[in-house]
Amino acid sequence: MAAIGHRQVSVAERLPREPVTPGVRNPGVPLDLEWIRGLRVNRSAVERRTATLPRRRTVKKDWQAAWLLRAVTCIDLTTLSGDDTPGRVRRLSAKARQPVREDILGGLGAAHLDIRVAAVCVYHALVETAVEALRGSGIPVAAVSTGFPAGLNPLPQRIAEIRASLAAGADEIDVVVTRAHVLTGRWQALHDEVRSFREACGSACMKTILATGELATLSNVARASVVCMMAGADFIKTSTGKEAVNATLPVGLVMVRAIRDYAQRTGHRVGLKPAGGIRMARQALDWLLLMKEELGAVWLRPELFRLGASTLLGDIERQLEHHLTGRYSASFRHPLA
Repeated sequence: MAAIGHRQVSVAERLPREPVTPGVRNPGVPLDLEWIRGLRVNRSAVERRTATLPRRRTVKKDWQAAWLLRAVTCIDLTTLSGDDTPGRVRRLSAKARQPVREDILGGLGAAHLDIRVAAVCVYHALVETAVEALRGSGIPVAAVSTGFPAGLNPLPQRIAEIRASLAAGADEIDVVVTRAHVLTGRWQALHDEVRSFREACGSACMKTILATGELATLSNVARASVVCMMAGADFIKTSTGKEAVNATLPVGLVMVRAIRDYAQRTGHRVGLKPAGGIRMARQALDWLLLMKEELGAVWLRPELFRLGASTLLGDIERQLEHHLTGRYSASFRHPLA
């Protein structure tokens, strides 16, 4: 608790409060090649801007704890390993229901809040397990699809995979694009591909993975971001987490500015999901600050911002415990699976 005047203000009261105005889901727009071809990115300027974020982070003490709780509610808690088992997914789902220990929430004055993760993300084969483990929680299940992570399966097979995951109970679908369409400038092919995914997803939230580490230039990242939004993506996502380079702040800046430009031109909001390599609480704060400064506090909600992560939650819980006690507990006290 912190005093302001004569009143005690809890961590819970410091959470961002700007409401998300209900709106029409991004329906997409026809491909505008003039818009796409006019996009250019100055890498040096982008890197200078993002280099200042960690140094200028201003949220401290109770404010920082509040922002970390906000980060928890934006996490897509993920397990995408070759050795995944039903047992691991059940343990992950239990953590999704109670991501922060009750004693920590009580100490922060946040025990009354519904603190849970945004979604649980798994391979198709484990969708039914996750759905059963999360039944009654209101936490959606996200399935990676369309030949994840390479996205090189035949298009009909990729579309069938979306439908199979939805039939198994998935609420959200994370799709991957064909990187070659971006690298060769085949924007119509990319638009058509993502549009076909959107149609297969129906009412399910669709997050479109660009695999930015494999797109060669930041200008390609900007163009791919806008084409995917034109095709109806609900979120654009940085990475599969399987590339050599995944979510970075320079890529994030390019993508959020594409989101801002798209919103200004069309009136439709699209979300961002950085994923891959986000393991530490301080990284989550950097991403939240980027969203706040570039898009506004309205984007600090799971409806418009997700953090794809598997180990981040453990470090956030450790930082919150340190905020309360002044001590760090061992990492094994915060297992995820």
